[in-house]
Amino acid sequence: MRKLFLAIGTAILMTSCAVQTAENAYNQSLKSITVDNLKKDLYTIASPEMEGRATGSEGQKKAGRYMIAQYEENQIGHPPSMDSYYQHVPSEFMSKRTTIPDSENILAYIQGSEKPDEIIVVSAHYDHVGMQGGVLHPGADDDGSGTVAVMAIAQAFQKAKKMGFGPKRSILFLHVTGEERGLLGSSYYSENPIFPLENTVADLNIDMIGRVDPEHKGNENYVYVVGSEMLSSQLKKIIEEENDKLDKMNLDYKFDDPKDPMRIYYRSDHYNFAKHNIPIAFFFDGIHEDYHKPGDTPDKIDYPLLAKRTQLVFAAAWNLANRQDKIVVDKK
Repeated sequence: MRKLFLAIGTAILMTSCAVQTAENAYNQSLKSITVDNLKKDLYTIASPEMEGRATGSEGQKKAGRYMIAQYEENQIGHPPSMDSYYQHVPSEFMSKRTTIPDSENILAYIQGSEKPDEIIVVSAHYDHVGMQGGVLHPGADDDGSGTVAVMAIAQAFQKAKKMGFGPKRSILFLHVTGEERGLLGSSYYSENPIFPLENTVADLNIDMIGRVDPEHKGNENYVYVVGSEMLSSQLKKIIEEENDKLDKMNLDYKFDDPKDPMRIYYRSDHYNFAKHNIPIAFFFDGIHEDYHKPGDTPDKIDYPLLAKRTQLVFAAAWNLANRQDKIVVDKK
């Protein structure tokens, strides 16, 4: 009998230690999303060297090479069915109104340990509007902030994986091109998916999360969350639950209004997932005074706020990747 109690006690202790270690992996991964790392990457992505990252430009390609180098340094690979991180998006696909050079989506990937065929997408566009009239438009917030956030989230998941707690579902870190020219890169991915769209559980899309819009001056602890209950009754609840566990922000749902005159729900890359009935949540800081202007520079980013918003997206992705059942699509 004593041996039985010892065996039971040992099993309970081991289970308890495993839970604590999983929590520890999550906490350490969350804390790895830091102001310093985000700032380092963003000052590079939005530097004059990248020439504003116009779609298909050498500056955009240079930014892409930097991003891939960071993924390789952190031992985060690309989808196994691909020969590289690049999904080629041909000029013929994008040049519907004006000629746009060939460009590339960039895909990084961490395979799930238990449900590898189920895919969580974390997305952002890495192009901007480039040089206009000889003037640099750096695009630090639009969407340098989302670009570096996706990279930081990938590195956080990889840290957990190295601790023995990789995600149960697979995660695709999707950097799309051509957003500024009409959501073209995400449209190409949705028509030529690397993973079947029916296996895609959700898309968490990040487009501008580094600044504060005029409506929230003096009340900066916020982020707009768009579309989180359009297709699934569960996704919004998950984001709110994760937000409550962190340094709680005001989750502003203003742009979920069907009468929104700006039609924000339709204006970033998540929409090319939503139109295929894939639940989405779009994280956004609003329209500020430097939107699409030369003043969208990395020195104007609120880096502590960028880190908080990035941590929230990581927490939501962690929940989606590791929960027992995938979220349901119960709305149309």
